[in-house]
Amino acid sequence: MSDSSPNVTQLLVAWGKGDPHAFDALMPEVRKELHRLAAHYMAEEPPGHELQPTALINEAYLRLVDWKNIQWSDRAHFFGMAANMMRRVLVDCARSRDRLKRGGEAIQVSFIEAANVPVPQRADVLSLDKALRELEKIDPRKSQIVEMRFFGGLSQEETAEALNVSVATVRRDWSLARAWLLRELKKKGE
Repeated sequence: MSDSSPNVTQLLVAWGKGDPHAFDALMPEVRKELHRLAAHYMAEEPPGHELQPTALINEAYLRLVDWKNIQWSDRAHFFGMAANMMRRVLVDCARSRDRLKRGGEAIQVSFIEAANVPVPQRADVLSLDKALRELEKIDPRKSQIVEMRFFGGLSQEETAEALNVSVATVRRDWSLARAWLLRELKKKGE
């Protein structure tokens, strides 16, 4: 996910300064990567899920388009925030579904790809969201790293750049955050 198009950063800066046309020009530049991320998330969802990758992108788009005067630093920062929006959409969808079913199955997302340690194949998005919110209270940077890496698909280098920290810091925090989240998710599952 390198900044192959210098236009992306320029469009992000213009959008952050309030240019109403910059966001519309930005979307074709980033849509393919957003669709790849959304398709990855949705591949782990149960059959018959009410959202499809395009719907997930559109829901995230509707939330992003309302943001004004954002100081975008680069492409990695944008994808980190887009990942945050997709996470929120999936969580809201899961909450709505749970409210309708009153205890029915929660939406499932794969966590195995985000960790290099043995874990259950699926963790429900509500439990993951709750654990991430708890981690954010303890260590906001570790929570951001998980969000950018797991939901945003950013590399360690891109995450380091977006957070203005070293790759070694991202690597260490990523490892600690995964271990903490896995422990929390296992506690909730018992």
